Amino acid sequence: MSRLPHLPSPVTLGDQAYTAIREAIVSGALKRGEKVTERGLAESLNISATPVREALRRLEQDRLVERTGPRSVCVAKFGKEELREFTMIEDVLRALSARLAAEKATAAQRREMSACLDEAQALRSELDGGSPGSAEELRIVLEIQRLMRHFHALVDRASGNATLVQMLNTVDAFGSDERQSSVLSEVRGEDREAVDERFRQHRAIFEAIASGDGDRAEELMRAHSRVSNASRIETRFSD
Repeated sequence: MSRLPHLPSPVTLGDQAYTAIREAIVSGALKRGEKVTERGLAESLNISATPVREALRRLEQDRLVERTGPRSVCVAKFGKEELREFTMIEDVLRALSARLAAEKATAAQRREMSACLDEAQALRSELDGGSPGSAEELRIVLEIQRLMRHFHALVDRASGNATLVQMLNTVDAFGSDERQSSVLSEVRGEDREAVDERFRQHRAIFEAIASGDGDRAEELMRAHSRVSNASRIETRFSD
């Protein structure tokens, strides 16, 4: 068979709506169990209902929303056992991603990971001497958390495996709001050491990747993912 021509892949309104709604779920802007309508989302995004309908169909396939009516859905909410199983999958995938990144990351990708961690370190230094639990401290910690999410995305990308990246994008959305709640709980409890320990774990993972030590990178990432996931499950079901 002769080679077929490459087709252009324009970003449609449906694609943009999918990305925006998914990010709202991942960030916690749309809460677990919250009911939303096609019309309400369309008005919020300032677009027609058709691309929103398309986006919601994709999010249903991702299991991030559940249909409650012809024009309404609710953000999916998972039980403890189901969330625990999601985290077990994530632990394995992230460990594999770190191993592949150690084997395949380019110099430019390693520099980008390092810069991300350096930016987080600079923000961490701003916490010293600040008022525990203050609005400014919460802002800084959430920004550090955003950078750590970006670091994981960089590691995933450096794995060079599109299938793995797609799978990680899916599992990353499950329980994302618990990650934020867990971090905020530690900060409000003045547990800065926990925040610092997370950063040290990320730095150690990077050093293993930068040195090309796949075994070490996999081991560290698996341990980090397990501890992080255990913390967010505990936060979610502590009541």
